[in-house]
Amino acid sequence: MNSQVTQRWQKASDLAEHLLETHNGHLIVAMPLGLGKANFLINALYQKVCNNPSMSLTILTALSLQTPQPKPGLEQNFFKPIAERLYSGYPELLYARDLIANKLPKNVVVSEFFLQAGSYLNNSHAQSNYISANYSHVSGYLVDQQVDLVIQMAAYDQQHRDTASRNSDLSLSCNPDITLELLEARAAGETNFTLIAELNDALPFMPNDAQLPEAEFAHILEGECTKAALFNVPKAAIDLETYAAGFHASSLVKDGGTLQIGIGSAGDAVAYALIMRHQDNARYKQIISALNGGKDLSKFDYIHLEPFEIGLYGVSEMLVDVFLDLMQAGVVKREVAGTLIQGGFFLGPNSMYQRLRDMPEAQRNKINMTAIGYINGVHIDFTKKQENRQHARFINNGMKATLLGAVVSDGLDSGKVVSGVGGQYDFVRQSFALKNARSVIMINAVRNSQGVETSNIVWSYGHTTIPRHLRDIVVNEYGIANLRGATDQVVVAQMLSITDSKFQSQLVEKAKQNGKIDRDFVLQNEWANNSKLHLQKTLQKFKQEGLLPDYPFGTDFTELEKRVVPVLQELKSASKSKGALLKLALKGLGASVEESDVEILKRLGLESPQSFKDKITQLALLGALRVVCNK
Repeated sequence: MNSQVTQRWQKASDLAEHLLETHNGHLIVAMPLGLGKANFLINALYQKVCNNPSMSLTILTALSLQTPQPKPGLEQNFFKPIAERLYSGYPELLYARDLIANKLPKNVVVSEFFLQAGSYLNNSHAQSNYISANYSHVSGYLVDQQVDLVIQMAAYDQQHRDTASRNSDLSLSCNPDITLELLEARAAGETNFTLIAELNDALPFMPNDAQLPEAEFAHILEGECTKAALFNVPKAAIDLETYAAGFHASSLVKDGGTLQIGIGSAGDAVAYALIMRHQDNARYKQIISALNGGKDLSKFDYIHLEPFEIGLYGVSEMLVDVFLDLMQAGVVKREVAGTLIQGGFFLGPNSMYQRLRDMPEAQRNKINMTAIGYINGVHIDFTKKQENRQHARFINNGMKATLLGAVVSDGLDSGKVVSGVGGQYDFVRQSFALKNARSVIMINAVRNSQGVETSNIVWSYGHTTIPRHLRDIVVNEYGIANLRGATDQVVVAQMLSITDSKFQSQLVEKAKQNGKIDRDFVLQNEWANNSKLHLQKTLQKFKQEGLLPDYPFGTDFTELEKRVVPVLQELKSASKSKGALLKLALKGLGASVEESDVEILKRLGLESPQSFKDKITQLALLGALRVVCNK
């Protein structure tokens, strides 16, 4: 702990001016990824440097969150009320706004090791200054950079703040991930930086490792920032393909084991399936049986369908909100030294932050937000990890996989970065280091671009996130490919078994040309059912029975908005092809307009279209409504 006297500030501009003066106008600033950024302070520093070309500012961070920027027209009409409702009071990051608009001044550099997915594909500054890094290596890179400031949002213990038992500690809350490691490095004399807290009353106070004495912070920013809203990540709907993949992945999780899952609808689908497996095991097994064509799964020792008697222990770099649902449902209940979940950072919907704030202290104490090296790495307390993280299943998302088992998750073959490696490689490596652990990568079988479908399982690709020598388990809507320790010929067959049937033959030919399977190899008959249509027929009855709801964990969307989302998705997909769009418009031409349709047309500004383009769009929208209703 430092013996410094903590200075308190009410205005971000005053603190920014002080910091620039004491560092001669040149700063290298590190901030945590995602939610934990000190938005007010970094905005104040950025504005002052922008206005003074003799100064400089380097920002080292990841995942600079920006509110969605919909395209003018239908998307904007739809999203405007949502933005006003969900993002009011959230302070936008000015450097990220200017970075996206290609308006960063020359005296500011932004380097991120994880980008907001797909947002910077054509941004030369973001692409050229991207740092490719495993999450567990980031703190070391920051030490090498000799950063001047580490600034992040922090929380007071509101429950005890105004009582006789007042706790003056602060919590790193959502992001102890890298900061704790940097503090260790500073204590060892490897770096010397100033730690600064920006308080936010909405931020949940997370105890245990994330809790630090006030004296660790040289400066604490209060005032306006304490009342700011947190960044909200609305829940997305889960479609039938994602549900299928989620149920397949859930069958790999062993009772008494350890679980990691990621953000988004794929992680939600896994969590929902695990809860059904525990609470409604008979119906769960019916869905699993249907997805596997009635196949006898008892011969596969990696498949587990029983309810959770012992329960799971959570170890996840990202504490996603559905972990709280898994706790509540009695799935995550295996305690290790009084802890149910170890996490490195969290980010989610506003409901998650509220649940954490309202959670009884004893229950919140069972969640330990801690250093990312401990979560992701294998080198710290390995013997304890081997004992505690038994039968670990590390479930992550990918974009593509090759027929030989390599996985592409973060970039394109052009070298452009979509997002980042993050912790994926860390967990794959950990799955091979820990006894009985497995890495599970979930991908979509097919990608639709400009109205053209392509397979996400390909023969080869010019970029790799997880090399084929670390191939383990790949899951998509069509099933499970168990690859670990298998020969290339077996791997090819396993991957073909989960490839969309439209693309199997050409991949078989590639494998034969390159000697990876026998010349007389033939596709199994059951693999011909790997199609979206067959999958939807398989799951439709469960959908109609209410077992596969669009939003199983709730949503910030209104009932009207929930109706509009799939319609806009259908229209957007059709808009990639003139023929598909015309087909929708013709379908809409003969459609009767119901009262509920009028609400949607009003919301999207198409109630009384004037231009020819708007009239065609209205017809296509009505056609999309009919298509969605008939699904």
